[in-house]
Amino acid sequence: MVSIDYICELKVGNTIYPIRCFKNSNLTTFGEDNLSVGLDNSLSCHSNKEVFGPNLNDQAHQERQVSPNIKSLEKTKNGGLDDMAIVITDDGYILSMQRIPQGRAGGNVNNKQPVLLQHGILADGYTWVSNSPDESLGMILADSGFDVWIANGRGTKHSRRHVTLNPTYSEYWDWTWDELAEYDLPAVIDFVFNQTGKKLDYVGHSQGTLMAMLLFSQRKQIDKVNAVALLSPIAYMTNAPATLVAKFLLTRIAISFGLPEFNPRSRMVIDYLQGLCTQKQYNCYDLVSMLSGPNCCLNGSTINLVMEHEPQSTATKNLKHFTQIVHDGQIRKYDYGSMVLNMLKYGQTTPPVYDVSAIPNNLPLLLSYGGFDALSDVEDVQILLDKLKLHDPDKLSVQFVKEYAHLDFIFAVNAKDVVYSQVIEFFRKHHRSSDIQNASC
Repeated sequence: MVSIDYICELKVGNTIYPIRCFKNSNLTTFGEDNLSVGLDNSLSCHSNKEVFGPNLNDQAHQERQVSPNIKSLEKTKNGGLDDMAIVITDDGYILSMQRIPQGRAGGNVNNKQPVLLQHGILADGYTWVSNSPDESLGMILADSGFDVWIANGRGTKHSRRHVTLNPTYSEYWDWTWDELAEYDLPAVIDFVFNQTGKKLDYVGHSQGTLMAMLLFSQRKQIDKVNAVALLSPIAYMTNAPATLVAKFLLTRIAISFGLPEFNPRSRMVIDYLQGLCTQKQYNCYDLVSMLSGPNCCLNGSTINLVMEHEPQSTATKNLKHFTQIVHDGQIRKYDYGSMVLNMLKYGQTTPPVYDVSAIPNNLPLLLSYGGFDALSDVEDVQILLDKLKLHDPDKLSVQFVKEYAHLDFIFAVNAKDVVYSQVIEFFRKHHRSSDIQNASC
């Protein structure tokens, strides 16, 4: 491929940042991981040999290709993942998105109902396409007539960019799910809405459910969303059996390392966990089950494939924020541990509390949770449902899957029949589209 050096001007708010990119035909490819997007009004390029911005002048980065897993998916799944798109948040993070514009049967790519998929913590968009085409929600939705958009949160493999910050800077990792709900989710919703011109459906898993509830409880982006499905919803975590373990492990790791980035694949974290697992009080034979619950229906080969790609990095500060939910029993903004610092940040000595009961009563919500989920515990979900007791009953659907744990909702071999069919039926109920209605599940 012959490419031309360009300087792309990326507008974030009222500020314009120059960033190195390459132009090939009508696509523009951005540095690390060879991410491609079509040109739009927010981006303009002109030929230039100079290199601007941190982390963009490394020759190794410029030559790096799309991850082998993603390329493999493109080759093996008809109608699979489209080129990645670039989304810039208001605080300068450069996120990637993937699109599945049509299913394996092909067909008209126009006038389809868009749906946005948001992954959980320590994961990325690969979550939604890691199983076989008949078992992965991303492909099942595409085959069912949806225009599928897959988000990759900041700090993950394909979203490790910023207009001014390098991921090696501690400032890059100065965020929690506060910022994910305030900046990342609105940015990707805006992008999909502007690209399609349609209100979108939303599916979140784990942290992706928390992001949605926080955003919508502030009545933001409501006019661009049609219906919301929350799989393994995370809001209150006081009763979750994994939280005692997680609270100790994550707090110890955060304090011990003092590193802004929590990378589960780093040698330091691996050595720490291996040392911890030699202690009698911890049975680390199945660490996944210890932290997520006894998942009933996972395919061993799929998990092995997923573990080659995940877990992904997150901010250590983000993990600490989750431990605060466990400790406080409430959903608050990040507590800086000082009345002075909280006052400087929030204008009050304690962090503001999120009120999930403020989610508009007429917003269609589907909550699907499991009986063995060690993170989204049954009792904690009941607290959440109690907060939503005034929600319009015609707009609130609840599914309880007794045998499911946390990861079953995204990786179970029977999730298509148990959960995903319910999600599609829920979306169809609240958005009658002939393109969707005529497609088979």
